[in-house]
Amino acid sequence: MAWHELLQPDLILQSSVLSLTPDIIEQYKLKGLVLDVDETLVPVRVSEASSALREWVEQTRNVTKLWLVSNNLSDARIGGIARSLDLPYILGAVKPSRRKLRQAVTGMNLPLNEVAMVGDRLFTDVLAGNRLGMFTILVEPIVDAGEAVRSHPVRSFEVLVSQLLGASIIPKQQKLKK
Repeated sequence: MAWHELLQPDLILQSSVLSLTPDIIEQYKLKGLVLDVDETLVPVRVSEASSALREWVEQTRNVTKLWLVSNNLSDARIGGIARSLDLPYILGAVKPSRRKLRQAVTGMNLPLNEVAMVGDRLFTDVLAGNRLGMFTILVEPIVDAGEAVRSHPVRSFEVLVSQLLGASIIPKQQKLKK
């Protein structure tokens, strides 16, 4: 698979993970979601789930299985968030490695084609999910109040490099419909 294909999300949400509705999940026939944590669910320096995230998890778990998979090694922080949401979790994923994603999918007891990798980063979340053959969903990062999402330097760099490598950062499904 070429680099531009590995960095190409299947679905791009122009907002945070909170805009990933049960209708969207059902539209793509997804039975499981592997969720990144840092800046996908909570800002990096935050160690607890917001009430909006708790509501989203409760609503979403009615239509799909959920697992948290984070590159972060802090069990106190990531484990605390996972336990507060009553979700299974995996630390130290070293994404774009596929090993821990495969472990989460196995824990869900679902085939890969029914599970999506959801995250805010192209070079970790999308790349890992695509390498494993999962459906990939790119969301806007959730950052600390006062920090502009568009000025997020790592995300901006990843988008620029992805485009230079040939990824259009237009979801694959949209490209197929044209």
